[in-house]
Amino acid sequence: MFTLTPLAAEEISRAAASEPDGQPMLRVAAKIDEDDGELVYGMGFDDEREDDLVIDGPGVAVLISPRSLPLLENTTLDFAEVQPGEFQFIFRAGCTTPPTSGGCGSCGGGCS
Repeated sequence: MFTLTPLAAEEISRAAASEPDGQPMLRVAAKIDEDDGELVYGMGFDDEREDDLVIDGPGVAVLISPRSLPLLENTTLDFAEVQPGEFQFIFRAGCTTPPTSGGCGSCGGGCS
């Protein structure tokens, strides 16, 4: 299952409030890069498509296409301090529960 930390949901809701079309949905995606085989993540506001999985997160709906679903299994989207004073959205792979501490590598996965 894909999860969102409360801090990530709060930041996404804040960004969604500035969107002109009301409360957009957040699409998260993942793919394997053809050149180096790395897992690449992406996110952005989008409209729901017919086969999307819709997850009702805290304050924001998350859309995942069937193609990305297996790659996002046990992944958490977090908003964390990656350097002093610098916060970013990061995907934590291999998370079965939201991380309780910041920094890359929580839940045994990497960050993007």
